[in-house]
Amino acid sequence: MSHRVNDDSSSTWETTPPSGDGPEPTSRFSTSGSPASSYEDRSSRSSAYAEDEAPRFSRKKPKKKQPFWKELLVIFSVALLLTVVIQTFVARVFVIPSASMETTLHGCTGCVNDKVLVEKITYLFNDPRPGDVIVFRGPPNWTGGKQPPNFVVGTLQDLGSMVNLSEPSGTDFIKRVIAVGGQTVECCDEEGRVMVDGKPLDEPYLNFGGGPRQQDSFEKVTVPAGTLWVMGDNRNNSSDSRKHGDPTPADGAIPVANVIGKARVIVIPVGRWGSISDYNPQTGGN
Repeated sequence: MSHRVNDDSSSTWETTPPSGDGPEPTSRFSTSGSPASSYEDRSSRSSAYAEDEAPRFSRKKPKKKQPFWKELLVIFSVALLLTVVIQTFVARVFVIPSASMETTLHGCTGCVNDKVLVEKITYLFNDPRPGDVIVFRGPPNWTGGKQPPNFVVGTLQDLGSMVNLSEPSGTDFIKRVIAVGGQTVECCDEEGRVMVDGKPLDEPYLNFGGGPRQQDSFEKVTVPAGTLWVMGDNRNNSSDSRKHGDPTPADGAIPVANVIGKARVIVIPVGRWGSISDYNPQTGGN
């Protein structure tokens, strides 16, 4: 008699009982394939599947690298945009070649003109006060009718002037605030001092070139509301509010709206690095 058992691997186990005194029972175990060959088959199928699917999941197209000139153009554009934004709303470097602020600021012929950092944020919240050194756009009676350049040309011109590639616009000025709207200004008392509201000013920053402390006199002026009376520290060599009163002396004052910002720091030349004094001549302090 024989007994056969089939499992899922198609294995067959047979037993042949002894007959009589014959030899011991024998058994035979067989499979449809050896374990090694089955493993190899599965591996082959997996490998084939992986090869078929690999391009879909793991093979990526390498990104094409941008040409260097394009990267350089992007960097330059971003830098230019940031420069324009900062110079428009935060601060700018100005060079105004005029000796009118000697020796507070160098602007003399034959010397290295001072480049000053002009900060704009302060005057978004407060008006200029006496003693502030300000940069402003000259009104028509200051510029002789010369118009400032448009925004793009002006920006390029300012950038060029910073590295000595172009001249400044010629329509911007730098002076010290002496009086504000509503105050009266006149010159001078017996000691040659400018008076505001009948009181002499304390002006330690003045430069008379080693000569006597003497200033050109001018008639009493009431500064119009919304304007500023400005004068140079090099008092006898400064074309300021005293010189531009046309048709009346009060017209020499400049509108507050024309103020660009407050001169804070000398940045060039390196040997003159330092802050710019905003000493208040009316109160005798900062």
